[in-house]
This record gives sequence, C-alpha cells and structure tokens, in this order.
Amino acid sequence: MRNLRQTILASLLLAALAGCTTASAPERISQTAPDANLTVYRTFGWRPAVGDQADAPLRIVDANIRSAIRAELSRRGYAEAATNPELLITWETLAEERVKPSPFQIGVGIGSFGRRGGGSVNVGTPGVQSFQEGRLAIHVLDAAANREVWYGTGAERIAGKNLDAEGVGRVVALVLQDFPARTPAPAPAP
Repeated sequence: MRNLRQTILASLLLAALAGCTTASAPERISQTAPDANLTVYRTFGWRPAVGDQADAPLRIVDANIRSAIRAELSRRGYAEAATNPELLITWETLAEERVKPSPFQIGVGIGSFGRRGGGSVNVGTPGVQSFQEGRLAIHVLDAAANREVWYGTGAERIAGKNLDAEGVGRVVALVLQDFPARTPAPAPAP
C-alpha cells in the first residue's frame, strides 16, 4: 500500500513538472497589404536598407541573407531581375539581449532493494538565463508604386551556427513561410 502511494505521488509530481515545461518555437509574424495580389508579380530586385551607403562593404551575414532570400523567392517562382524589377526586397537585422527565467525544479526518486524501499526529493532554485536573440525583418515593396506590399519578421535565439549560410537560410525560410508562391503563367497556345 505504501509503495502504491509513493508511486502515485511520484507520478503526480512528474505530470505536474511535465506541464511546466514548454518548448519555445521561433517567433514569426507576416502581413500582406489588403489590396495586394503578390502572385501577379514575376520579378524581384534589391533595395538598399535605410542608411546603407553605396560604398559600404557587404557584411558576411548580409550576403548570407541575400543569398537565402534569392533562393527562397526563386523556389516560389519569382525571378531576380537586374533592371526594372517589379518587387524590391530589403531587410533589417537586430540583435537583442534577452533573459529567460529558469523554472523552480523538483526531482523525486523512489527505489527499492529487496524489502527496503527508499526515496529522495531534490529542489532546485529558480534562476535567470541570458541569451542573444536575433530578429530578421524582410520588406517587399511594389517598385512602381513605391509602397510596401508584404512584411515578414522572425526571431530566434542566436548561436554560433545560426549566422552561417545554413542557419540564415532556415530563418529566411521561416520569415517567408507565408509569402505566396507565384502561379505559373499559362503556356502560350500553339
């Protein structure tokens, strides 16, 4: 009877602790202009970010972002145009110091050896964990009207490998997740 109570108590504590843990998914937001039909556009080009100078060097992370955006838009049916693109793409990056509280933790152990049983309880104190969070915002503008037609942003914890080409590609794909794929143009009649 006593072992049954201990097992039930341990199960309840484990279930309570499992309910306290949550996995944080990367944050993403997007918005399309109410009157925009993005699937009618075929080409895109690049608009310098606000404050960029023509002679400023291209940072490695910016080169990775541009390459990832190019790949993602191409995959969605858009073509890059050096002259007279229909859409202009620009982006912003931001890194912020964030803090995440560590939860109060309780550990319970129950065991037996022969006829003897034992148990233990361990309590951990809450704390705070500091980390860097990176945010990428991508702006898509109608080149002819000079107005924004789509905006997407995503945030993720920055680790060393997040800034390489593969890590940047994952974030760009996350941000552009809601950006519509182009409908292929119908083939001309013979």
